[in-house]
Amino acid sequence: MPSIIDETVFGEPSRGVGLVLLCFALLIAGQQGYYIIVEGATPFYAALFISTGMALSGIAESLPKPRRRAAGVLRLTAIFVLVGLLVALFFAPEILIG
Repeated sequence: MPSIIDETVFGEPSRGVGLVLLCFALLIAGQQGYYIIVEGATPFYAALFISTGMALSGIAESLPKPRRRAAGVLRLTAIFVLVGLLVALFFAPEILIG
């Protein structure tokens, strides 16, 4: 009997969700690039963590259906990136906020 985690993490990718995640990741990264380059602001590293996690999830959801294991690995990597953001925010918020 497959577990809920196995079905969720290693399930079939959804292309619509992948496209939305990739668009939002690109939007966040573009916004950060604009504020850093044009406005001369300091980088907001938390947004870069979020953008990276969303991009990894978007790539995982964009893979073809037979590549379920690779999609699962990318999903787990995205989860680790976002959990790393929470850990860094809890233990060293001055690194992320600037």
